[in-house]
Amino acid sequence: MGKGGNPIELDDILSEIDVPEIEVAPDVLSNAQQAVSKDLFAEQKRKAWKEGQADEARCDFIRKVRITRRSDTFFISLWQKSLMGRTLTDIKGDESMVAFFAENMAPLMTDILGDNLLKGDWAIVTTPKRRHLTKNFATLISERIGEMLGIPFYEDVAFCHSKQRMNAVFTLNILPKEQNLIVFDDFVTTGQTLLAMRKLMQEHNKNCAFFTGINNKL
Repeated sequence: MGKGGNPIELDDILSEIDVPEIEVAPDVLSNAQQAVSKDLFAEQKRKAWKEGQADEARCDFIRKVRITRRSDTFFISLWQKSLMGRTLTDIKGDESMVAFFAENMAPLMTDILGDNLLKGDWAIVTTPKRRHLTKNFATLISERIGEMLGIPFYEDVAFCHSKQRMNAVFTLNILPKEQNLIVFDDFVTTGQTLLAMRKLMQEHNKNCAFFTGINNKL
C-alpha cells in the first residue's frame, strides 16, 4: 500500500525506474528480425538429387531369376529393378561390375541351356552400341562370358543408326557362323532392342536365347 492507504500500481513503479537506452547494431537487428520472421516449425525440404538421379532406376542385386515376355520376345533375367540399391549409371561406371555380371550370368546360362550348350555350335553376341562406343558395358560383359563358357564372342554384329530404342531397326554387320546365339544385354526395359535383334537374326535363320542382367521393370 502507498501513502494514505492507496494501492501501488505496477505502472507507477515502472515509470520511476530509469532504464538506459541500448543501441543495437543494424546488422544484429536485421538478423534478429529475420530470425523472428522465420517459421521455426516450417517443414524443412531435403536438398534435391542431382539432375537425372531422382527417378533413376536402381538394383539391389538380390537374385530373382525370371523369364519375361516383353515386346513379343522372351528373355531370362537374373536381377530385378528395385527401389533401393545402386543406380544404373553408377553400375555402368564401375569397371569391377563387368566381372561381377559375367561371373553371375555365365553359370545361369549354363544351367538354363544345359546339354545344348555343351554340344557346341554356340556363340554370344550383344545388342548394338548406342551411346558408349568404347568400353561398352554390355560388350565387355559378353566378351568375358564368352571366355568363361568357351564360346566365340562376336562384337558389333549389328548397327543401329539411331539412339531411339522404340521401333529400332538394326542392320547386319557381322553374321556369326554358329547356328545358336546367346544374345546378352545388360539391362532390358521395353524389350524393343531384343525384338529388333530377334527379327534381324531370324532373317538369317539363327536360333537365339535372350539373357539380361537386370530386368528394368518392377
